[in-house]
Amino acid sequence: MGLKVEDAAATVARAEALGAEIFHQRVGPGELSIPAIRGVGGGLIYFLDAKTDLAKVWDIEFTPVMPSSSGNGVGLTRIDHVGQTMAQEEMPSWLLFYVSIFRTTKTPMVDIVDPAGLVRSQVIEGLDKRFRLTLNGAESHRTLAGHFIAETFGSGVQHFALATDDIFATAAKLQANGFEPLQISMNYYDDVEARFGLDPEVADRLRSANILYDRDDNGEFFQLYAPTFGEGFIIEFVERRGAYAGYGAPNAPFRIAAQKRLMRPKGMPKI
Repeated sequence: MGLKVEDAAATVARAEALGAEIFHQRVGPGELSIPAIRGVGGGLIYFLDAKTDLAKVWDIEFTPVMPSSSGNGVGLTRIDHVGQTMAQEEMPSWLLFYVSIFRTTKTPMVDIVDPAGLVRSQVIEGLDKRFRLTLNGAESHRTLAGHFIAETFGSGVQHFALATDDIFATAAKLQANGFEPLQISMNYYDDVEARFGLDPEVADRLRSANILYDRDDNGEFFQLYAPTFGEGFIIEFVERRGAYAGYGAPNAPFRIAAQKRLMRPKGMPKI
């Protein structure tokens, strides 16, 4: 995971002073020495800033490509949030890790309902909301989160969400490019239409695109998922309207049920 900070060297120095493990790697020709520390599950967190050559990382370490002449962009604008999964007993230490090193706030912990058990979830956010990280603690290996930990031999990044300003346009463009969304149960749309009093036309648009919906007093939230990759890695596309600041927690049981239908049954060996 890479984070842009005000001063990469100072951030690493602060992290080291607080007990974080610093990561060093050999730098080859045409490469930058990018400061990094080890985070959840031994994963690496790299730091960039605008005041050093780190600001030129894309020019120095990457070869630019020409935009597609077919104009097949799908309207994605930024990373909305990243989700890290761990055993529940690890959550307090990793929560302290993030709030000690970075200027962040934390939201109240919520329970995500998985048919096989509860997953505790806590969100860490930057003061400007551009950095959003969900920490998900699994109680049971039978949950989707627990399955991910067991199959990938430990904690790590399981989920990232990409933002769009028009979820329906993004869904249509993804479909035109051959994308197949996670199939959500039709019962979900009957429930959400009744719960929020949605116009039937809006409900039909959600249903036809397999888009999940949530709303609170501050705004609306739309979610579109790809089928899971490997043993539970998740890619999500989201649109926030108004000042909605949540993550669609009421939709989690329906999304998890859809994801589990696609996973290798427990006890079935890998081939």
